[in-house]
Amino acid sequence: MKSISATSPTASAIDSATDRCPPPQPLEAQRHPLILLVLLVGAFLPPLDYFIVNLALPAIRSGLHTSGAELQLIISSYASAYAVFLITGGRLGDLFGRKRMFLTGMAGFVLASALCGLSQSGSALIIGRVLQGLAASVMAPQVLATLRTVFSSAEQPKVMSLYGSVFGLAAVVGQLGGGALITWHPLGLGWQSIFWVNVPIGIAAFVGAVKLIPESQPKRDTRIDLLGVALLSVFLGLLIYPLTRGREDGWPAWTIISLLASGPALALFVWVEKRIARRGGDPLVHMELFDNRAFVIGLAMTFLFYFLSAFFLTYGIFLQNGMGMSPLASGLAVMPYAIGFLIGPLGTPAVARRIGNHILILGFSLIAIGFTVVIATLYWGQPLSLIFYAGLLCAGIGQGFILPSLVRIVLSEVRPERVGIASGLVTSLLQIGSAVGVALVAGVFYTVLGNHGDISAYSHAFAATLQIVVGLMLVCLVLGSILTSRHGTSPGTRR
Repeated sequence: MKSISATSPTASAIDSATDRCPPPQPLEAQRHPLILLVLLVGAFLPPLDYFIVNLALPAIRSGLHTSGAELQLIISSYASAYAVFLITGGRLGDLFGRKRMFLTGMAGFVLASALCGLSQSGSALIIGRVLQGLAASVMAPQVLATLRTVFSSAEQPKVMSLYGSVFGLAAVVGQLGGGALITWHPLGLGWQSIFWVNVPIGIAAFVGAVKLIPESQPKRDTRIDLLGVALLSVFLGLLIYPLTRGREDGWPAWTIISLLASGPALALFVWVEKRIARRGGDPLVHMELFDNRAFVIGLAMTFLFYFLSAFFLTYGIFLQNGMGMSPLASGLAVMPYAIGFLIGPLGTPAVARRIGNHILILGFSLIAIGFTVVIATLYWGQPLSLIFYAGLLCAGIGQGFILPSLVRIVLSEVRPERVGIASGLVTSLLQIGSAVGVALVAGVFYTVLGNHGDISAYSHAFAATLQIVVGLMLVCLVLGSILTSRHGTSPGTRR
């Protein structure tokens, strides 16, 4: 598929000087805002369903009489299925066309959401959540890949900033909208409404995608690397599933065995992929991607960056168990961070024009500074003060700066024909980083908390977890400095 570039300034100047009547833009360029809107809906739905379900868990438990284990699976089954198949989903777009796979994923997501809304038991809801995760893993990589190829390099900072703001918007809508739906019972629906709301949105996006999104040119005479898919899925399953379940289950032996087995599974996958490439085949993941030093550094930052997800978990526990706040009040208390996460990407284009890729340094610094301020208020005995919330806002803006910028820079290192699998790698590493971060950082939280249940103990445990996050952001700051020393203030160069 050909990239669509902006109208040439030179040509426009000539037209203006002659008859003041420049030629009309190509139809695809005129449709850019609508194409972007449709794609952003595809980026919005997967994280929305992660945030919105958290607040609905008590209502689901009372409505379906689910066990605690089933509630955990309602969350972890979606996250696991989504993370495990993201790379495969990206590769499918490269091979069979990104528009086709986007439509497939969107249709599957709508149907799975309806299945969740119709569920009469915890088991049925878990199955629906797995299907939702699988559909999202097919849909999400096509969003990044299509944004990367449809929009010109000049449009990329603005487009990626809007893409990044979607995640902050999903956090805001998920926290507040989920609570509102559960409270108001629209159309007589209870917890089911959080799934049914996806249906009209998804149908509208599907119709828009059919009419607007251009199709990439899929490879001909290629086959999906089924062995690679199987091995990669085994590796990610062995890694992610025990991380999402281990803490709640008390880290039984099977979780440790699974994590240890993930190493050999990864080694076998890499060996098989290299062997397929040497024989002239088409592997699931082209290992030549990892020959690019900047791409590898970007992936490392991507992985460490999303350890931030542990903040949402530990902050919620601190608010509800430590401060005694209700779920709705807790949702409101996270709004300063979520608002920062929403407005940060919107300011990214203007900031990037002034400092270029050094926006990564600024973003990681803002997160470290913001969380340091929060830690200080916790030790001063002033949680939930104005200074506390100012620190959260600062950290949220930092995260909002980083996400679109990091994605843009990493994908700029990839040739167009590889951008689908690269998008899957980036999105998958975000999810893996989230799972690892929640497992490790939450483990520190509970270790520091011990058997104490007073506000002081919860404040100390929350502060300890934020200290780990700050340390990781400083590591990312160093990696970002290495990356920006390569690219300076200009966009990344594709290799």
